[in-house]
This record gives sequence, C-alpha cells and structure tokens, in this order.
Amino acid sequence: MRGGYAPIRDYAVIGDGRAVAVVRRDATIDWLCLPNLDSGSVFAALLDSERGGAFELAPTIPCRAERRYLPGTNVLETTFRTDAGAVRVTDALTLPDARLGPFRELARRIEGLAGRVPMRWRIEPRFDYGRAATRIEARRPFPVALSHGDALGVCAWDAGASRCDASSVTGDFEVAEGGRALLAVAAARGEPLVFPGRAEVDARLDTTVEFWRGWSSGLTYQGPWRDAVVRSALALKLLVFSPSGAIAAASTTSLPERIGGDRNWDYRFSWLRDSSFTLEALLQLGRHTEAAAFFWWFMHATRLTHPRLHPLYRLDGGVYAPELTLPLAGYRDSKPVRIGNGASGQLQLDTFGNVLDTAFGYASRGFRIDRDTGKELARLADFVCRAWREPDRGIWEVRMASRHFTHSKAMCWIALDRAIRMAEAGMLPVRRIEDWKGEAAHIRTFIDERCWSASKQTYVRFAGSDEVDASLLLLPIMRYGPPTDPRMRSTTQAVRRELGRGPLVYRYLGEDGLRGGEGVFLCCSFWLVEALALAERRDEAAQLMDALLPLANDVGLYAEEMSPDTHEFLGNFPQGLVHLALISAAAAFHGNDA
Repeated sequence: MRGGYAPIRDYAVIGDGRAVAVVRRDATIDWLCLPNLDSGSVFAALLDSERGGAFELAPTIPCRAERRYLPGTNVLETTFRTDAGAVRVTDALTLPDARLGPFRELARRIEGLAGRVPMRWRIEPRFDYGRAATRIEARRPFPVALSHGDALGVCAWDAGASRCDASSVTGDFEVAEGGRALLAVAAARGEPLVFPGRAEVDARLDTTVEFWRGWSSGLTYQGPWRDAVVRSALALKLLVFSPSGAIAAASTTSLPERIGGDRNWDYRFSWLRDSSFTLEALLQLGRHTEAAAFFWWFMHATRLTHPRLHPLYRLDGGVYAPELTLPLAGYRDSKPVRIGNGASGQLQLDTFGNVLDTAFGYASRGFRIDRDTGKELARLADFVCRAWREPDRGIWEVRMASRHFTHSKAMCWIALDRAIRMAEAGMLPVRRIEDWKGEAAHIRTFIDERCWSASKQTYVRFAGSDEVDASLLLLPIMRYGPPTDPRMRSTTQAVRRELGRGPLVYRYLGEDGLRGGEGVFLCCSFWLVEALALAERRDEAAQLMDALLPLANDVGLYAEEMSPDTHEFLGNFPQGLVHLALISAAAAFHGNDA
C-alpha cells in the first residue's frame, strides 16, 4: 500500500453480467458501481481512499493473504494465514435464481480452515461517487444504507452483531476450524429491498460457481496457452452487459496511464474499434450466443446514429456521454477523476472498417444478415466513399488536431473491401459496388504513396510523418495486405524496433495533444505476437507470447498499460482489449483449429 492505495496489479474482479466489483489482494472491495458497471459507485476507495467508501473484511491480527479464482470461474477465493489459524473468504456477485430476491447480491462466505481467527468487517457505502448523502438505519433484521432511490441491505450470519454509525456498518467475530459465516449486500434501486435468507445466498453462491464452470468448459480453444485464454475469456464475460450484449472496455474509470498525471479516462463504454476483435474471439472460442448478442447490439446502437458512427456507445446503446470531473482525490493523486468520455463525439474513420469487417466475419461463419441490415451496411460503405479523405482522430483518440492516420485510411479500405465481398455474395445491394471498388483503389494509392517511408521501409503513423505507430500491426492482422508481404513484414519490424521495450510495445511516442507520457500499451504486444505468427515467424512469436503471459498479475488479469521498467500496472482494469488481443494471438497459431 502507498498512501492508502494498493498497486493496480493487486486487484481482481468479480461480476454477475451487469455489475463488477474490484477486490484488493487483502479482500477489501474498493470499487463497485450499482446497479450496473456504468452506474454511480457505491464503493470508490480505488479513486479516493478516504472518501470513496469500501467493504473491508480481514483478520484483526497479522496475516498473509493468498488468492486464486476457483478453477474455471469468476468466483474469487482469498485465504488468510495467521499464527492463530487460517480462514478462507469466497467472493462472488451471485447470479439470480428462480426465487424472489434482490436484483444485485454480493456474497462473501467465510470458512475456518485451522485454529481460531478473529475477524472484522466494515462496510462504508458512498453512493453516486460520494456525491449523494448516505443514511444508515439500524433496521431489523439487518441494517440498511439509503440514498434517494438506492438501498443496500447489510446481511450478516454468524459474523458478529452489526454496529451502525453515521457512515458505516461494522462487525467483529471469530471463526474456528470447520466454522462458517456469511455476509451479503443486497441492493435495490427504485423498488422494494428484499432481504435474502442465508440458505438462499449460500445456494446462489454455489450455483454461481457451477454456472461459471459450465460456461468455461464450453470454450473450444485447446492450444498450449489454454489457461491464459480461458482466464481472458472469463474476464471478457465479466465485461459483457447481459441486458444488451454490449461489452465494456473495462470495469473502471480514471485509473491513470501515468501516476500523478491527467491521462485518466472512463472506459465503461463499448468501443466500435474493438468489435472485430470481440466477434472473432467469441467465435473462435465457440461462444456463438454471446457473439450473436454482441453483433446485434452494435448493429442496433449504430442504427440510431446512421450513417455517422460514434467511437463509443453506452452499454444501453446510447451516445450521450459528456465528460465530467468528480470531486475525488484520484488514484495516488492522479487527477482529474472523470466520468463520461469526450472521445464520443470524435470522427474516427477506423470504426467503419471495424463494423463492416465484423459484419463480414459474422456472415462468413454462416449467420444470416437480413436485407434491411444489408442496406444499412451499404450506406456505411457509401459514407466511407465520401468521408475517407477527411483527417480524423484515429484509433487512439488523440486530443490534438486531426491527421490523416494511416491506420484509419487502411480501415476505410477494409470497410469497402468487406462491403464489396458481401455484395458479391448477395448480402448487400450491388448498385454501388463499382463506386466502392473505385474508392478502394484511391485509398490504397493514397496509403502507398503518402503513408509509406521508402527510407525506413515502413508505413508511418500518418501521412507525411516519419513516426511509426503500433496500430500499423493491424494492417497484416486485418489483411490490408498479406501478412507475408514484404511491406507488412518490414512495417512489423519497424514497429518492434522503434516502439519495442523488450517484449512490450508503446503504441506511439509522438505528440497526441496531452501532457506527459504513458506506459506501454499491452494489447500492442499481443498484436505483435499475432503479426509475427501470421508472417510465418512462429518460433519468434511463441517466444514473445511466453514472455508476455507471466506479466499478468497473480490471477491472470491485465490492466491497459504497464511500466516497461517495473511492470507496474497502469490504466483501467481489467482491460478488455488486452484480453481480446491475447485470445487472438493464441488463435493465430492454430488457424481454424482454435
């Protein structure tokens, strides 16, 4: 701990398909938004250790903590070992059963393993990122925390008598070998709060374990990195917002890309840039239900803004995401703490390529695209024909003046290429196909003449630049050109040479309109693995993969970025795009067998 903050690497996550809790190595829950992962927080000590609120549960004597996920699940198990004995805490956001119960439930089972261990718990709720007044009432049978339409019931069985003050609910108890206690937080918003029974909570916790085991056992990847792929798939499943099928980029906001800096963004949205990777990963893993749900979610969301695409959408499909600053201290004094994301209004031309590539991949796997959807996709291709010559903010959402980013232009070519191929297969109207072919040729000429450096033998970050950018690794991955093409290979080498730091890769080193620097962007390292594997440099790619996997934290999760020197995690956590890139890299070694 430093200044009341644990390293980001010390966190794990649990979730139920709507909310995600971030759990410290010592079993303290420092982040939880309710009722959904993009709602206001109830616990936000992650971003303000004094005022944010948390749920603490630990021995009252010196202890050593170790943890793991129960195999094949998103249920977390923390074991405390003390001189007096040992105790195990099992944490889950439980999944609903057929009976009437709270619509959100956090369950914490405490089991004595040896000796007798004194324990203490403390729940300090702070609704709406600490902005809303909280009232705690000592009701029967359990205390309740209230704020406007929100209510939390604090349920305790064999966990000591609950004590209430103005800001918290606490309890002390002792657990002996073979003993068991149970804590649960039952949540409601705008509806009656229902207190669960102990047997119901216990049963839901067991059922939740079985659900996750059944879900992960159906994953079809059988390659050498199965453990990492399964954990990545489970992490992604936690980020799926089950009511809509959207997938959040991360479960947190404002974890800094540089400690003490202001590169702190809200990632609790679904980005179109991730759509191709998401659909392909789900299909590669055999998760067709989630793939179909995600595809139709983003088709519905984008329909609302046609033909203009926003870079990101709310989990309910909306686009209103004003960027606001919260009065919180920030993780290790990294300010500002933001909610919303100003990038939502940017022009990012790469999104069109991602959407049309996703549709192409979906249809190529035998899924049906109806006539109306085909017409909508054709209108997107028409828009690309009109807009590709414009500068944009690019995949990295820079906050400087727009540029003619090479990756954006290549993704415009991808958009038209996929539209042409779907039209030729009868999925899209063919009336504009010749126009699409003509504009695709113009785009390729622009890229090859203005975005290629003959002296460096590489594509560059943007037209007229001499920098490289890790997004160029996506050109062979997305098949802008054959991965074994000399230009693709030399570009991959240039990215590794100029942006690589050991196995890690910066996304770029040039200007982006923001102060200060950032860490290495972890998804780029896995993109490098995939680009090497596709270029038939599999031994080299496998060595890089083997170097990257141990850089995950102890429960197999990655943040957005990392310090290249200390391997300290930076940025929001867990980062979906990193885990998507890991899955895609692993699958690249096995083709259709993945």
